[in-house]
Amino acid sequence: MPGKQTPRAVWRSVRELPEFGRLLELRAVSQFGDGLFQGGLAGAILFNPERAAEPWAIAAAFAVLFLPYSVLGPFAGALLDRWDRRLVLIGANSVRLVLVATVGVLLASGVADLPILVGALVVNGFTRFVSSGVSAALPHVVPRDRVISMNSLSVATGAVAAFLGANFMLVPRWLFGAGDAGASVVIFLVTVPVGLALWLSMRFPPHLLGPDASTRAVRGSVLYAVATGWTHGARTVLGVPTVAATLSGLAAHRVVFGINTMLVLVMVRHTEQASVVGLGTAVLFVAATGAGSFLATVVTPKLVRRWGRYTVPNAALTFAAVVQLAGTGLYLPVMVLCGFLLGGAGQMVKLCADSAMQIDVDDALRGHVFTVQDSLFWMAFIGAIGAAAAVIPPDGRAPGLAAVGSAVYLAGLAAHATVARGARLAD
Repeated sequence: MPGKQTPRAVWRSVRELPEFGRLLELRAVSQFGDGLFQGGLAGAILFNPERAAEPWAIAAAFAVLFLPYSVLGPFAGALLDRWDRRLVLIGANSVRLVLVATVGVLLASGVADLPILVGALVVNGFTRFVSSGVSAALPHVVPRDRVISMNSLSVATGAVAAFLGANFMLVPRWLFGAGDAGASVVIFLVTVPVGLALWLSMRFPPHLLGPDASTRAVRGSVLYAVATGWTHGARTVLGVPTVAATLSGLAAHRVVFGINTMLVLVMVRHTEQASVVGLGTAVLFVAATGAGSFLATVVTPKLVRRWGRYTVPNAALTFAAVVQLAGTGLYLPVMVLCGFLLGGAGQMVKLCADSAMQIDVDDALRGHVFTVQDSLFWMAFIGAIGAAAAVIPPDGRAPGLAAVGSAVYLAGLAAHATVARGARLAD
C-alpha cells in the first residue's frame, strides 16, 4: 500500500512517475541555485570586510530582498492559474538567469548595497515564482493517494539541494576571498544551476503541469485576474479551514525563526574575526535548521498517517514552544540545537500546509493559494526581523526576545487548534 512504503519503495515510485521525477530534478537544481545565491549574497552583504551590517542594516537588507515580492506575489501568482505553468516556469527561469548575471556584475563593480539588493530582490521574486509553480503543479504528476509522501520527498530534496548550494558557496569564497570580487564569483556560478533549471522546464509537454479547466477558475481578463490575485487567494485560504489553520501555525513559526535569526546574526557579528568565525556559526545555525527540516520530511508522512493532519501540527507547535524556552539563555551551541529542533517542528507544520493546499484546494485556485502562503511565509519572517531590530541591544543579548518566541508559538497553536477543529474529518 502507498501508506506503508519504505524509503526504497518511495524512490521506486519516483521511477514509476517519470514526470514527477522531472519535476523533482527541476526543484533540486533550482533550489541548489537559490541556496548558492542566498549564501553568496549573505557573505557579500553581512560578512564582507568591505561592508558593514548593524541590526537595522540587517533588517533593511532582508526587507528589501523579500518584502516587495511578498506583497506583490499573490498578484503575479494569478498567472500560475491562468497560463500554462510550463511556460511560466520557462519565462521565470529565463529572466532569473539574466538577472543573476546582472547582480554578479554589480558586485564585481563594487557598487553600493542598495542596487545589489534591488537586483537580488527581483531575482528572489522570480525564484519564488518558480517554487510556487512547482508546488502547484505537483498534483498533476502524482496520484492523489501519494501526494503527501511525494510532496515530502520533493520538499526534502529541495531542502538538501538548498543546503548544499549554500555551503558550496564557502568553496569559491575561500578560493577568491571574502570581498566583492570573491562574492561576484559566487553569484556568477549561480547561472549554472539556473540555466539547467531553464532547460529542465522546457522538457515538460505543454499543459502537463496545469492549470486545469474548472468552473472555479477566475473569469475575466488577465489584468483582472492579476489585480484580484490577493483577493481570490486570501478568500480561498479563509474558506478552507485546513489551509487557514496550518498557515496560521506556519506564520507563528516564521515569526520565531525571524527572531532567532536576528539574535544569532547580531551575536555572531560580535565575535572575533566575524567575517570568518561569525559566518561559520551563522552557516552552522542555518545548516542545523535545515537538517531538522530534512528529518521532518522523512517522519511527517508516517506521523500524519498515524495521527492525522490535525494532531501533528498541534503537537509540533506545542513542542516548539517548549524548545524555544530552552534557547532563552542565548548560548550559541544551544541556539544551534534549538534551530535543529525548531526546524523540524516548523517543517511538520509546513508539510501539513502544503498537503492541505494540494489536496483540499481546487487546481484553478491552487497557484493563488501557494503564492499567498509564500507571501505570508516571508512577511512574518521580515516583520519579526524588523521588530527584533527595534529592541535588540548591539551585542544581541536579549533573552526576553527569545521568550516572546515561545508565546508566539502558543498563539499559533491556539489559532491552529481552533480553526482546524471543524475540519478534522479531512484527515
